[in-house]
Amino acid sequence: MTNRRSFLKNTGLLALSIPLFGNDIFAAPPKLPAWGIQLYMVKENMEKDMPGTLKQLGTMGYTQIESYSGTQGMFWGVGNKEFKKLANNFGLKVISSHYNDEPGGFERQVEKAAEIGMKYLVCPWKGPQKSIDNFKRFADEFNSNGEICKKYGMRFGYHPHDYPYKKVDGQLPIDILLANTDKDLVDFQMDYYYTITEGQNAEKYLKEHRHRFKLCHMRDILKHRLPKDSEEESSCDLGQGTINYPRLLSTALDNGMKYFFVEQSRFYHETPLQSAKVNIDYLKKLRLI
Repeated sequence: MTNRRSFLKNTGLLALSIPLFGNDIFAAPPKLPAWGIQLYMVKENMEKDMPGTLKQLGTMGYTQIESYSGTQGMFWGVGNKEFKKLANNFGLKVISSHYNDEPGGFERQVEKAAEIGMKYLVCPWKGPQKSIDNFKRFADEFNSNGEICKKYGMRFGYHPHDYPYKKVDGQLPIDILLANTDKDLVDFQMDYYYTITEGQNAEKYLKEHRHRFKLCHMRDILKHRLPKDSEEESSCDLGQGTINYPRLLSTALDNGMKYFFVEQSRFYHETPLQSAKVNIDYLKKLRLI
Protein backbone atom coordinates (compact mmCIF):
# COMPACT_ATOMS: atom_id res chain seq x y z
CA MET A 1 0.00 0.00 0.00
CA THR A 2 1.38 3.41 -0.93
CA ASN A 3 1.71 5.58 2.14
CA ARG A 4 2.38 9.27 2.54
CA ARG A 5 6.18 9.01 2.57
CA SER A 6 6.49 6.66 -0.41
CA PHE A 7 4.13 8.82 -2.48
CA LEU A 8 6.14 11.94 -1.74
CA LYS A 9 9.37 10.14 -2.58
CA ASN A 10 8.04 8.74 -5.85
CA THR A 11 6.76 12.12 -6.98
CA GLY A 12 9.97 13.89 -6.09
CA LEU A 13 8.28 16.14 -3.56
CA LEU A 14 10.02 14.64 -0.56
CA ALA A 15 13.39 15.93 -1.68
CA LEU A 16 11.92 19.38 -2.03
CA SER A 17 10.34 19.11 1.43
CA ILE A 18 6.99 20.23 0.04
CA PRO A 19 4.26 18.67 2.21
CA LEU A 20 1.24 17.08 0.59
CA PHE A 21 -1.98 17.15 2.54
CA GLY A 22 -5.44 16.79 1.12
CA ASN A 23 -5.73 18.57 -2.25
CA ASP A 24 -3.29 21.35 -1.44
CA ILE A 25 0.41 20.54 -1.81
CA PHE A 26 1.24 23.78 -0.04
CA ALA A 27 -0.85 23.01 3.07
CA ALA A 28 0.85 22.60 6.44
CA PRO A 29 2.29 19.13 7.19
CA PRO A 30 -0.19 16.82 8.93
CA LYS A 31 -0.46 16.60 12.71
CA LEU A 32 -1.96 14.06 15.09
CA PRO A 33 -5.77 13.99 15.00
CA ALA A 34 -5.97 14.60 18.76
CA TRP A 35 -3.75 14.90 21.83
CA GLY A 36 -4.38 12.57 24.74
CA ILE A 37 -2.93 11.88 28.18
CA GLN A 38 -3.00 8.85 30.49
CA LEU A 39 -4.24 10.09 33.88
CA TYR A 40 -1.80 7.86 35.78
CA MET A 41 0.79 10.49 34.90
CA VAL A 42 -1.03 13.07 37.05
CA LYS A 43 -2.58 10.69 39.57
CA GLU A 44 -1.51 12.66 42.65
CA ASN A 45 -3.14 15.78 41.23
CA MET A 46 -6.28 13.84 40.32
CA GLU A 47 -6.56 12.38 43.81
CA LYS A 48 -6.29 15.83 45.41
CA ASP A 49 -8.40 17.83 42.96
CA MET A 50 -9.95 15.85 40.14
CA PRO A 51 -12.04 18.67 38.56
CA GLY A 52 -9.20 21.17 38.86
CA THR A 53 -6.72 18.79 37.25
CA LEU A 54 -9.07 18.04 34.35
CA LYS A 55 -9.53 21.78 33.86
CA GLN A 56 -5.77 22.33 33.69
CA LEU A 57 -5.33 19.51 31.17
CA GLY A 58 -8.09 20.93 28.99
CA THR A 59 -6.61 24.42 29.20
CA MET A 60 -3.23 23.04 28.08
CA GLY A 61 -4.88 21.72 24.94
CA TYR A 62 -5.37 18.02 25.62
CA THR A 63 -8.61 16.77 24.08
CA GLN A 64 -8.63 13.08 25.05
CA ILE A 65 -7.94 11.20 28.28
CA GLU A 66 -7.27 7.62 29.26
CA SER A 67 -8.10 6.71 32.83
CA TYR A 68 -7.01 3.79 35.00
CA SER A 69 -8.41 1.85 37.96
CA GLY A 70 -6.58 3.34 40.92
CA THR A 71 -7.74 3.48 44.53
CA GLN A 72 -10.73 5.61 43.47
CA GLY A 73 -11.66 3.52 40.43
CA MET A 74 -11.55 4.55 36.80
CA PHE A 75 -14.10 7.33 37.43
CA TRP A 76 -12.17 8.85 40.33
CA GLY A 77 -14.74 8.45 43.07
CA VAL A 78 -17.75 9.79 41.16
CA GLY A 79 -20.32 8.17 38.90
CA ASN A 80 -19.41 7.38 35.33
CA LYS A 81 -21.82 9.94 33.89
CA GLU A 82 -20.65 12.64 36.27
CA PHE A 83 -17.03 11.95 35.35
CA LYS A 84 -17.86 12.19 31.65
CA LYS A 85 -19.70 15.48 32.21
CA LEU A 86 -16.78 16.98 34.12
CA ALA A 87 -14.31 15.90 31.44
CA ASN A 88 -16.51 17.19 28.62
CA ASN A 89 -16.90 20.53 30.39
CA PHE A 90 -13.15 21.03 29.99
CA GLY A 91 -12.98 19.86 26.39
CA LEU A 92 -11.83 16.32 27.23
CA LYS A 93 -13.26 13.11 25.78
CA VAL A 94 -12.92 9.92 27.84
CA ILE A 95 -11.58 7.45 25.28
CA SER A 96 -10.37 4.51 27.33
CA SER A 97 -9.22 3.19 30.67
CA HIS A 98 -6.80 0.65 32.03
CA TYR A 99 -8.67 -1.68 34.36
CA ASN A 100 -8.04 -3.84 37.41
CA ASP A 101 -10.26 -6.38 39.14
CA GLU A 102 -13.14 -4.50 40.75
CA PRO A 103 -16.41 -5.51 42.45
CA GLY A 104 -18.90 -6.76 39.87
CA GLY A 105 -16.26 -8.22 37.58
CA PHE A 106 -15.00 -7.26 34.15
CA GLU A 107 -18.38 -7.12 32.42
CA ARG A 108 -19.70 -4.64 34.94
CA GLN A 109 -16.77 -2.33 34.18
CA VAL A 110 -17.44 -2.67 30.46
CA GLU A 111 -21.09 -1.82 30.99
CA LYS A 112 -20.26 1.36 32.91
CA ALA A 113 -17.66 2.40 30.35
CA ALA A 114 -20.02 1.78 27.46
CA GLU A 115 -22.74 3.88 29.11
CA ILE A 116 -20.61 6.99 28.60
CA GLY A 117 -19.38 6.14 25.12
CA MET A 118 -15.86 4.98 25.95
CA LYS A 119 -14.08 3.15 23.14
CA TYR A 120 -11.72 0.81 25.01
CA LEU A 121 -10.93 -1.07 28.18
CA VAL A 122 -7.25 -1.98 28.25
CA CYS A 123 -5.46 -4.68 30.24
CA PRO A 124 -2.32 -2.97 31.58
CA TRP A 125 -0.46 -5.85 33.21
CA LYS A 126 -0.05 -9.61 33.36
CA GLY A 127 3.52 -9.73 34.55
CA PRO A 128 6.56 -11.83 33.55
CA GLN A 129 5.86 -15.55 33.16
CA LYS A 130 8.06 -18.64 33.31
CA SER A 131 6.21 -20.48 30.53
CA ILE A 132 5.12 -19.30 27.10
CA ASP A 133 1.96 -21.38 27.57
CA ASN A 134 0.79 -18.83 30.12
CA PHE A 135 0.74 -16.18 27.40
CA LYS A 136 -1.33 -18.52 25.23
CA ARG A 137 -3.84 -18.70 28.08
CA PHE A 138 -3.78 -14.92 28.34
CA ALA A 139 -4.61 -14.76 24.63
CA ASP A 140 -7.69 -16.90 25.26
CA GLU A 141 -8.69 -14.62 28.12
CA PHE A 142 -8.25 -11.54 25.94
CA ASN A 143 -10.45 -13.08 23.24
CA SER A 144 -13.17 -13.72 25.83
CA ASN A 145 -12.88 -10.15 27.12
CA GLY A 146 -13.04 -8.94 23.55
CA GLU A 147 -16.33 -10.75 23.07
CA ILE A 148 -17.74 -9.01 26.16
CA CYS A 149 -16.56 -5.60 24.93
CA LYS A 150 -18.04 -6.25 21.51
CA LYS A 151 -21.42 -7.00 23.06
CA TYR A 152 -21.43 -3.47 24.50
CA GLY A 153 -20.11 -1.76 21.39
CA MET A 154 -16.57 -1.36 22.75
CA ARG A 155 -13.11 -2.77 22.02
CA PHE A 156 -10.66 -4.65 24.22
CA GLY A 157 -6.98 -3.77 24.27
CA TYR A 158 -3.73 -4.99 25.80
CA HIS A 159 -0.83 -2.77 26.85
CA PRO A 160 2.55 -4.55 26.68
CA HIS A 161 5.20 -3.37 29.12
CA ASP A 162 8.79 -4.59 28.84
CA TYR A 163 8.29 -8.30 29.64
CA PRO A 164 6.36 -9.29 26.47
CA TYR A 165 9.48 -8.28 24.51
CA LYS A 166 11.74 -10.62 26.53
CA LYS A 167 12.05 -14.19 25.23
CA VAL A 168 10.35 -17.01 27.15
CA ASP A 169 11.03 -20.57 25.99
CA GLY A 170 12.80 -19.07 22.98
CA GLN A 171 9.80 -16.99 21.87
CA LEU A 172 8.67 -13.41 22.31
CA PRO A 173 5.39 -13.26 24.28
CA ILE A 174 4.24 -10.28 22.21
CA ASP A 175 4.41 -12.44 19.09
CA ILE A 176 2.41 -15.20 20.79
CA LEU A 177 -0.26 -12.72 21.90
CA LEU A 178 -0.55 -11.16 18.46
CA ALA A 179 -0.79 -14.57 16.77
CA ASN A 180 -3.30 -16.08 19.19
CA THR A 181 -5.73 -13.21 19.65
CA ASP A 182 -8.61 -12.53 17.28
CA LYS A 183 -7.95 -9.31 15.37
CA ASP A 184 -11.69 -8.67 15.31
CA LEU A 185 -11.81 -8.71 19.11
CA VAL A 186 -8.43 -7.64 20.50
CA ASP A 187 -6.31 -4.57 19.79
CA PHE A 188 -2.96 -3.54 21.23
CA GLN A 189 -1.59 -0.36 22.81
CA MET A 190 2.03 0.20 21.86
CA ASP A 191 4.25 1.79 24.49
CA TYR A 192 7.04 3.15 22.30
CA TYR A 193 9.36 3.45 25.28
CA TYR A 194 9.20 -0.23 26.24
CA THR A 195 9.28 -1.49 22.66
CA ILE A 196 12.43 0.46 21.88
CA THR A 197 14.28 0.03 25.19
CA GLU A 198 13.84 -3.74 24.79
CA GLY A 199 15.63 -3.54 21.46
CA GLN A 200 12.62 -4.14 19.22
CA ASN A 201 11.70 -2.30 16.02
CA ALA A 202 8.51 -0.39 16.70
CA GLU A 203 8.02 0.56 13.06
CA LYS A 204 8.34 -3.07 11.98
CA TYR A 205 5.64 -4.17 14.43
CA LEU A 206 3.30 -1.43 13.23
CA LYS A 207 3.73 -2.45 9.59
CA GLU A 208 3.68 -6.23 10.04
CA HIS A 209 0.60 -6.09 12.27
CA ARG A 210 -1.43 -3.40 10.52
CA HIS A 211 -4.54 -2.28 12.40
CA ARG A 212 -3.59 -4.26 15.54
CA PHE A 213 -1.94 -1.36 17.38
CA LYS A 214 -4.80 1.11 17.69
CA LEU A 215 -3.56 3.07 20.72
CA CYS A 216 -0.19 4.14 22.09
CA HIS A 217 1.68 5.66 25.01
CA MET A 218 4.34 8.26 24.30
CA ARG A 219 7.42 9.39 26.20
CA ASP A 220 11.03 9.75 25.13
CA ILE A 221 14.36 8.07 25.94
CA LEU A 222 17.32 9.98 27.32
CA LYS A 223 20.10 10.56 24.81
CA HIS A 224 22.57 9.26 27.38
CA ARG A 225 20.93 6.09 28.66
CA LEU A 226 21.32 5.05 32.27
CA PRO A 227 22.76 1.60 33.11
CA LYS A 228 20.95 -1.58 32.06
CA ASP A 229 18.04 -2.58 34.31
CA SER A 230 17.30 1.07 34.99
CA GLU A 231 15.42 1.73 31.74
CA GLU A 232 12.43 3.15 33.58
CA GLU A 233 14.69 5.89 34.87
CA SER A 234 15.90 6.64 31.35
CA SER A 235 12.64 8.19 30.22
CA CYS A 236 12.24 11.89 29.52
CA ASP A 237 9.81 14.40 28.07
CA LEU A 238 8.87 14.23 24.40
CA GLY A 239 11.36 15.91 22.11
CA GLN A 240 14.14 15.71 24.71
CA GLY A 241 15.41 12.27 23.73
CA THR A 242 16.20 9.92 20.87
CA ILE A 243 12.85 8.59 19.61
CA ASN A 244 11.97 9.78 16.10
CA TYR A 245 8.33 10.55 16.81
CA PRO A 246 7.62 12.43 13.56
CA ARG A 247 8.44 9.25 11.64
CA LEU A 248 6.99 6.69 14.07
CA LEU A 249 3.68 8.48 14.51
CA SER A 250 3.36 8.92 10.76
CA THR A 251 3.91 5.17 10.36
CA ALA A 252 1.37 4.54 13.11
CA LEU A 253 -1.30 6.63 11.38
CA ASP A 254 -0.57 4.92 8.07
CA ASN A 255 -1.15 1.55 9.75
CA GLY A 256 -4.35 2.20 11.65
CA MET A 257 -3.44 3.81 14.98
CA LYS A 258 -6.15 6.12 16.27
CA TYR A 259 -5.41 7.21 19.85
CA PHE A 260 -2.25 8.83 21.20
CA PHE A 261 -1.62 9.31 24.92
CA VAL A 262 1.27 11.00 26.70
CA GLU A 263 2.50 9.05 29.71
CA GLN A 264 5.68 10.29 31.34
CA SER A 265 6.96 8.50 34.46
CA ARG A 266 10.14 10.40 35.36
CA PHE A 267 9.76 14.12 35.88
CA TYR A 268 12.33 16.86 35.33
CA HIS A 269 9.99 19.57 36.57
CA GLU A 270 8.50 20.43 39.93
CA THR A 271 5.16 18.79 39.16
CA PRO A 272 3.76 16.18 36.74
CA LEU A 273 1.42 18.87 35.39
CA GLN A 274 4.41 20.94 34.32
CA SER A 275 5.71 17.89 32.48
CA ALA A 276 2.28 17.43 30.89
CA LYS A 277 2.54 20.98 29.59
CA VAL A 278 6.02 20.39 28.12
CA ASN A 279 4.79 17.26 26.38
CA ILE A 280 1.74 18.80 24.77
CA ASP A 281 3.70 21.85 23.68
CA TYR A 282 5.94 19.43 21.78
CA LEU A 283 2.95 17.65 20.24
CA LYS A 284 1.40 20.94 19.14
CA LYS A 285 4.54 21.74 17.15
CA LEU A 286 5.07 18.20 15.88
CA ARG A 287 4.70 17.72 12.15
CA LEU A 288 4.62 14.22 10.73
CA ILE A 289 7.07 13.02 8.11
